[in-house]
Amino acid sequence: MAAIIQGIGAATALTSVNSLDTKKSLFANSRRSFSERKGRLFVVRSDGRLSCGLNGRGGRAEQLITNAVAAKEDAAAASTSSKPGHELLLFEALREGLEEEMDRDPAVCVMGEDVGHYGGSYKVTKGLAPKYGDLRVLDTPIAENSFTGMGIGAAMTGLRPVIEGMNMGFLLLAFNQISNNCGMLHYTSGGQFKIPVVIRGPGGVGRQLGAEHSQRLESYFQSIPGIQMVACSTPYNAKGLMKAAIRSDNPVILFEHVLLYNLKERIPDEEYVLNLEEAEMVRPGEHVTILTYSRMRYHVMQAAKTLVNKGYDPEVIDIRSLKPFDLYTIGKSVKKTHRVLIVEECMRTGGIGASLTAAITENFHDYLDAPIVCLSSQDVPTPYAGTLENWTVVQPPQIVTAVEQLCL
Repeated sequence: MAAIIQGIGAATALTSVNSLDTKKSLFANSRRSFSERKGRLFVVRSDGRLSCGLNGRGGRAEQLITNAVAAKEDAAAASTSSKPGHELLLFEALREGLEEEMDRDPAVCVMGEDVGHYGGSYKVTKGLAPKYGDLRVLDTPIAENSFTGMGIGAAMTGLRPVIEGMNMGFLLLAFNQISNNCGMLHYTSGGQFKIPVVIRGPGGVGRQLGAEHSQRLESYFQSIPGIQMVACSTPYNAKGLMKAAIRSDNPVILFEHVLLYNLKERIPDEEYVLNLEEAEMVRPGEHVTILTYSRMRYHVMQAAKTLVNKGYDPEVIDIRSLKPFDLYTIGKSVKKTHRVLIVEECMRTGGIGASLTAAITENFHDYLDAPIVCLSSQDVPTPYAGTLENWTVVQPPQIVTAVEQLCL
């Protein structure tokens, strides 16, 4: 392991390394890769337009809107194409942000299963191995605890590793390294070591990926001291959060939703970096504050269309920073609307919504005119059957009903 880390350190002195002629990873066709590829079914634009057909499987449409996106007026959609910048899918935006940081800082390196010549299970690292070489884009064995620990050790020596979990559920195998090492070493070393590492990968409920591949680990990691957590939801914030996470001297976990990788959006040509601790105002409103993140942002915006037609004016905030919370933005909204609805895909027991409810109650209780309502996934393993899978996740009609009850 020490030899590998030393080799990575030597490679960082080069801005471009000729790719070694290696055979394709032995694990490229592993069952994990196959399982992850099942989720890539369609392309959805962030303005609500679909680039190809949706999966028509299962469910009664009047009860379940399983592919909800934030639809806008046709005129607004048409104007998007005339804006400056370039269009990217979310996974391409992540790659662009990562590539820009690898160009800027030779200490940035990538490691994980199939991240090299295969390009990652969702192609976030496609093309990086030929450009930067096999030591800066390091293919690892299927051993999450080993390569996560190696990445943390590399960060202690001055590198800035980006560790990819092929699926966030697999990172449970590295929970000891993330908890006892990644989050605590800066403190337990008396400040002698910084751990500038990014841990990222796909998670969330996909398309019949089964219980073990549908994990939402936000609730697992939120209690670890010393770790920041962010969740991207658009190509724009995916790139900006990726760049900010890499530049941070703190360990950052970047959550990416498996169903948002093919979301398309026009992003600026010029460089930008987002604040890791700042929420995003998605839709200003007056009647109720809806706090959400990741995929649920689009379920909320679908519900918002119905609510507006019914005379409600919801304010929608994508919290983005799961730890710490942006209580300034959240509090400002609560003081205006006096009602709060939290919508998450995380589990109800001990989830992000529970922590957010506690934080709002402690800080802004006097401004609330109604109890906080939290809509979360059911506390059950995610079923494989498509219709049952849909029922375990919050759907737009439930959001509409909750707002109506809150605003009585």
